[in-house]
Amino acid sequence: MEFEVWWLVGIPIFFGLGWVAARIDIKQLLSESRNLPKGYFKGLNFLLNEQPDKAIDAFIEIVKLDPETAELHFALGNLFRRRGETERAIRMHQNLLLRPDLPQEQQMQARFELGQDYLKAGLLDRAEDVFQELTETPYSMRARRALLEIFQREKEWRQAINAAEALQNMGAGNRNRQVAQFYCELAENQLVRTHPEKALPLLEQALTIDRMCTRATILTGDACKAMGDIEKALDTWRRVEKQNIQHTILIARRLMDGYEEVGRPEEGINLLKSYLTEISSIDILDVLVKAMVKLQGAENANALVREELRKTPTLLGLDRLLEAQLLVVPPEVRQEISNIRTLIQRYAHKLSHYKCHQCGFEARQFYWQCPGCHEWESYSPKRVEEENFS
Repeated sequence: MEFEVWWLVGIPIFFGLGWVAARIDIKQLLSESRNLPKGYFKGLNFLLNEQPDKAIDAFIEIVKLDPETAELHFALGNLFRRRGETERAIRMHQNLLLRPDLPQEQQMQARFELGQDYLKAGLLDRAEDVFQELTETPYSMRARRALLEIFQREKEWRQAINAAEALQNMGAGNRNRQVAQFYCELAENQLVRTHPEKALPLLEQALTIDRMCTRATILTGDACKAMGDIEKALDTWRRVEKQNIQHTILIARRLMDGYEEVGRPEEGINLLKSYLTEISSIDILDVLVKAMVKLQGAENANALVREELRKTPTLLGLDRLLEAQLLVVPPEVRQEISNIRTLIQRYAHKLSHYKCHQCGFEARQFYWQCPGCHEWESYSPKRVEEENFS
């Protein structure tokens, strides 16, 4: 009975207390809103209606009336940066940092925003200095992410490795794939300088960090070839099929050239044919056709192209079929087929690109890092038309 009385009395009491608290909050909110300048609401309205230019004008008027409003300075600076007016954003945040009364938390925020301004403006050295100052502050993780971006843009791969490892240790996600790519960049620089012996330890490190890094395996084969060990290079390149069958597209030419160099071209042809049964690729087909024309005759090459075109009917495949047919057709129809191929090529050329799965950026060549969004391993080794078909 006491329990029922408690519920009968208690529920109205709690309801009443909640109503009073809500009324107090509403009164406080209304009081605070009355103290805000009208221009604040105008600027907010412009932002909600995606009119940043008018929002900036409204906020500038408020800042003129109340120059001590730090939050509006931050808002204006960010709007300037978004609009590409980096000089105005830099001045806005620099002015904030000159204020002696600015609380420490807002000083750090202003410093971080200034670093973002410098980064947007391409002033990488200045941005790096600012973010380095923030690595031991509450902005540490965001500053280190920005530093990682800077080091990649500057191609400072050793520093990029350190930055990525620091982020990983802070719990900012697994960075092994990125770090392996940085070691590949260092190794590729050594290969360009004809120092394959210096590239190999870097590639071993990359594969230790990410054993599925096909780029490291491909470059290891390149280093072996540069040192004169073709057989070892072939064995190394063949490991790619176990890591990622799609990436065998990238080594087809290397493999065929290698097998021809060691005097076993038929072995190379058979290997590439086996890849072609698992993954349809115009690039593997290209390499195969050229090798088969030399070793087995144009008719065999022509038959292979026709078979592949039936499996994957693409304009790129049709272009290769016409190319192969030009080798076997009678002279009187050769010109006609050549004209048809020229017409097909105009359209096929537009589809002969690679596309980033992250941002959609298209390029005529394959990239390990997208030039658009800077994401690693976001390109498929297949071309756009082949990707659409599959």
